[in-house]
Amino acid sequence: MYANVIIEYGVKSLNKTFIYKVPDELKEKIKVGMKVYVPFGKTEVFGFVMELIENNPTEYEAKEIIRIDNEELVLNKEMMDIGKYLSNITLCTLITAYQTMLPSSLKIKRQEHKYDLYDEYVKLSDKVKALEYICKYPRRLAQIRVINNLLEVSKINKKEISSEIIKSLAENNLIEVEKVGKYRINQSNNEKVKKILTSEQESVYNSVDFSKNETYLLYGVTGSGKTEVYIKWIEKCIDEGKTAIMLVPEIGLTTQIAKRFYDAFGSDVAIFHSSLSEGEKYDEYLKILRGEVHVVVGTRSAVFVPLKNLGIIIIDEEDSSSYKQDNNPRYHARDIAIYRGKYNNIPVVLGSATPTLESKARADKGVYKLLKLNNRVGNAKMPIIHVIDMEPEMKKRNMIFSEFLQNKIVEKLSRKEQIILLLNRRGFSTYITCSNCGFTYKCPNCDITLTYHKSTNNLICHYCGYQKKRDDFCPECGEKSLNYYGLGTEKLEEKIKEMYPSARVVRMDQDTTRNKGMHERIINDFKDYKYDILLGTQMISKGLDFPKVTLVGVINADASLNIPDYRSSEVTYSLLSQVSGRAGRSDIPGEVVIQTFNPDHYVIECVKENNYDRFYLQEMKFRKNLKYPPYYYLVGIKVIGKSYETTIANAKKAKKYLDDNLSKDTIILGPTTASVFKFNNEYRMQIIIKYKFDDKLMDSLKDLDNIFANNKDNYLEIDFNPLRI
Repeated sequence: MYANVIIEYGVKSLNKTFIYKVPDELKEKIKVGMKVYVPFGKTEVFGFVMELIENNPTEYEAKEIIRIDNEELVLNKEMMDIGKYLSNITLCTLITAYQTMLPSSLKIKRQEHKYDLYDEYVKLSDKVKALEYICKYPRRLAQIRVINNLLEVSKINKKEISSEIIKSLAENNLIEVEKVGKYRINQSNNEKVKKILTSEQESVYNSVDFSKNETYLLYGVTGSGKTEVYIKWIEKCIDEGKTAIMLVPEIGLTTQIAKRFYDAFGSDVAIFHSSLSEGEKYDEYLKILRGEVHVVVGTRSAVFVPLKNLGIIIIDEEDSSSYKQDNNPRYHARDIAIYRGKYNNIPVVLGSATPTLESKARADKGVYKLLKLNNRVGNAKMPIIHVIDMEPEMKKRNMIFSEFLQNKIVEKLSRKEQIILLLNRRGFSTYITCSNCGFTYKCPNCDITLTYHKSTNNLICHYCGYQKKRDDFCPECGEKSLNYYGLGTEKLEEKIKEMYPSARVVRMDQDTTRNKGMHERIINDFKDYKYDILLGTQMISKGLDFPKVTLVGVINADASLNIPDYRSSEVTYSLLSQVSGRAGRSDIPGEVVIQTFNPDHYVIECVKENNYDRFYLQEMKFRKNLKYPPYYYLVGIKVIGKSYETTIANAKKAKKYLDDNLSKDTIILGPTTASVFKFNNEYRMQIIIKYKFDDKLMDSLKDLDNIFANNKDNYLEIDFNPLRI
């Protein structure tokens, strides 16, 4: 017997299988999808078995597989097929696709660390011998007490017995130690919470057909109870003996959603996201692999979990950019979910209060089935939205807070109500410049200014992670004339504490949630009213439910509106609508204050009117005129290298190749410098492809990718349907 194996190296030249002989002792055990250890050249590597065959199809003598790495870890047929699909749609190597699908603790590379966790229990090995021991040594009271306990309860946790007693009893062959595996996350809830749906929710619930594959777009206003409908759909799946995947965009959202699901399903839920420790991810993955849970709640990578007998996949806040992976392979979780939906003949639900234009357009064309929740649950009303023009406020020296927002904060604090303030920029200041010579701190590796963080006194590049300590004097001219420009969350927190000294303020951004468990702690503390004001970046804008929040303030509504990108209006509308939806989610009316320099911009007006349909129609006109999605598909190609001249030259060659090989109706733009031209000491040129249909596209891109695979100076990054260009 022989096996075709793909090995752990992700380089394009090795993107193929290698033949190995299966030794006699492994023939009964080995399966397709198993991780094996094999000789390769002068070294030994890991790989996955792709196929088992009877005869060696080559004329060369095949080397033998050394061992199976983990008999429990087997990629089933669906997982193997998903890997092939992912490789095809992103042009990544097959091993890269499988690597992406696994948690770090189970990836193909060698793992020295053992992630299994056990409790150890002591039990009697021979009861007759134990009774004889009691009669023989009546004065050994401590040991006799342990033996008597073991005669009654059969086994005791090893931690409850002193090591000296254990040693003595073991030497007399009276006890043995049993290891029992345990999970680091083990939630249970015997009193499961069940909620009754409103008539509108019930209508949406009944609209999904579980007998066939269809993609549904659930468009529901903030606070309309989408999560309760999700739970009911999943209950139906479990009742039918099936399983479910529930995706959420942010780790911060996982905390509240996970609690709702624990309340509904108890220990039948596995949680899967990047903030878990490697051991926790290992545990949760094994629970899923062993079929011990029916529900998985997680962020983007949870779309790959090996649940058997899938009944539904739900993607909450489907408009979130976090569902698209930034690095290789650049997949979108929605595409994988829809593939798995077709594969298993099950429904896929995309839910949002602000659906992407692509999803809404597909629903309008009947590609997706549109479901609507137009009303908030209970007595909750949509918040009143105030738009404040900051131009006259600046003349009054109100640089951060308008007079109106200041008064509203005082009013809500006096009523013991809570406030959320959104500033979509972390750090203390955006950049530091010398007023004497004009010097500005920039990252030496990237074409970007450094952000100042006062708490650590560090200047940080948020692209490559470069850090340096802030100087007191200008490094260029030596003068003490460094000025801070821009506003970050850290600086805003300082300002709020200065203006409202009695207010309890907590900040939630990537800096304050870097440590494990901080997302959960901040959210729970704010919900338990340990803080009055929650200040944060976009991670606080979606999905969170705080009944006491009656005021949301948006400090810089124009920040994302002014980004030079075709999706900036859509991103801004979604962000402002979603964060506005955090206010007034209970019986107490909510208010939103949006501070802007563009009060007449159609995006701001649509947010104020809570009018998604008007925004959608206006934005679709713009997209159609400029040939952007959903009217055209996009491919972004970056040519990257360490030499400025070589990168430009090879980008021009790539453009010519595309001109010569793609259809005449396909639009090819560039090459131009990428939005971040220099990143991590590499130059980046960009080519944009716009197309409706081009049967030559995939083959041409594969050929171009293979050409650059052998290029020593430059490499390609190909991104299908990029979210930013």
